[in-house]
Amino acid sequence: MNNMISYHNATTALSISEKVGQFFMPAAFINDTEEEIQRIEKSILEDGIGGLCFFHSRASAATNFEGQKKIVYNENSFQTLKKLIQRYQNIAKYPLLISIDAEWGLAMRIENTPQYPYAITLGALQHNEDLIFTLGKQIANDCKAAGIHWNLAPVVDINNNANNPVIGYRSFGENKFLATLKAAAFIKGTEIEGVLTCIKHFPGHGDTAVDSHLGLPLIDKSKEELIKNELFPFQQLIHEGVDSIMAGHLSIPALADGDTIPSSLSKKMLKDLLRDEMKFKGVVISDALNMHAVAMNYPTKGALEWVAFDAGNDVLCFSENVTAGVQTILQNATAAQIEESFKRIWALKEKAIKKNSEKIELSDAAPLNALIAKESLTLYKGGLADFKSQKFIGIALGATKHTFFNSIAKELNFDTIESIQDASQVSAYDHVLIALYPPKAKPANLFDLTEEDIALIQTLMATKNVVLYLFGNPYVLNHISIEKAKAVIIAYQNFEVFQENAAQHFLGKHTAVGKIPVAIKNKL
Repeated sequence: MNNMISYHNATTALSISEKVGQFFMPAAFINDTEEEIQRIEKSILEDGIGGLCFFHSRASAATNFEGQKKIVYNENSFQTLKKLIQRYQNIAKYPLLISIDAEWGLAMRIENTPQYPYAITLGALQHNEDLIFTLGKQIANDCKAAGIHWNLAPVVDINNNANNPVIGYRSFGENKFLATLKAAAFIKGTEIEGVLTCIKHFPGHGDTAVDSHLGLPLIDKSKEELIKNELFPFQQLIHEGVDSIMAGHLSIPALADGDTIPSSLSKKMLKDLLRDEMKFKGVVISDALNMHAVAMNYPTKGALEWVAFDAGNDVLCFSENVTAGVQTILQNATAAQIEESFKRIWALKEKAIKKNSEKIELSDAAPLNALIAKESLTLYKGGLADFKSQKFIGIALGATKHTFFNSIAKELNFDTIESIQDASQVSAYDHVLIALYPPKAKPANLFDLTEEDIALIQTLMATKNVVLYLFGNPYVLNHISIEKAKAVIIAYQNFEVFQENAAQHFLGKHTAVGKIPVAIKNKL
């Protein structure tokens, strides 16, 4: 990889078309074929792109929901990623800025890499920002180990819509002050390792019921409401000098003089609001330009890239028409406009790209995850009292690995049932311990729980003395009537250390000190 040159030298060394090439950050895929890899190499050489944003595979790209292509498991993805980054860097005239979405670690994109808890789990922590700082630090270490400079995280959207199909568990919660505090801790931990961060999705994707990968969400709130809530974390973190902001694909007429244009393509939102009113001086990166919220409306190659750049995006992420995009910007942009964005991007690259010969090992997630598990565990309703001294039966729903029950069984004798069809199978028991493992963190299709499982829980709660431990997204509780439950405890994650911690809680070894960071509309 060539060394970074200073902006002073770069501004004269790079031609105007090379400068425009620096605005482009197309997608690269860890599990690409050799032919696809060579196409990216061609773009590096001919278009002079400034960076790459890595994803697992083309089948796992978010807009493939309709295609449902099979995602191939590759246990060597991390090594493949490292080699690919080095291969791409070796042919680049100027160092590439490498980015990835690692909101909960490289595991968000890469198998067999450290996985940390979702933001909603961190949202349950009380006065434990040091744990989030350490989490940011360890994720940044893993990014460096791969050759990644820029973690496109954290999400600072205030999640105040339980039906949000794409943010939800990726948000720290619905309290703007706590979300800002936790995001700041994540950012500081990341920065101390020399890795860049990016807050997203401006102006706020929390109160939406549409996934912008597939359609354009509309947020019909007044500007005053948005400033008070959605924009609050962005403004506070701008004051703290955040590196970059990702522009989301959201229609917010109140911020665009009534226009329904996506925020990522709106001069009023990116220039008038973000630059002029909110005084942001850093880099603006677009959300992925292949997303249907914007891509479907610009069939002419290069047109979307120009509109996005002209609106105020410095970095064009996941552009699928790089060559045409470069040409269209060259035809339409002023020299001053190009230089302004180039200067911001180059400053970001100078900050992040440093020659590093040391070998960096991946972090060990388990010790930190164990601490987070203990501090986030939430007693949402009721109490355990003398439950464990009663004759009870354990029922696990939605999982095959029952660390929770196995850990309890080391100290208590109790029956469990592996496969249950209806409540009559536990007629001999008055006390039921349910471990619920929703298969998915996203709310689509009831988090992939079956309607039969939900109906069974309801029947048991109506007829038995039930304690429920939830190892997943707390919004699941919106779909369960829990008024008659003896106790509901939220563990948030199904990791083994979270299950072991929950078992220790059940056994009375420690108390649950976390607090749910979102509102559940079910009445207790």
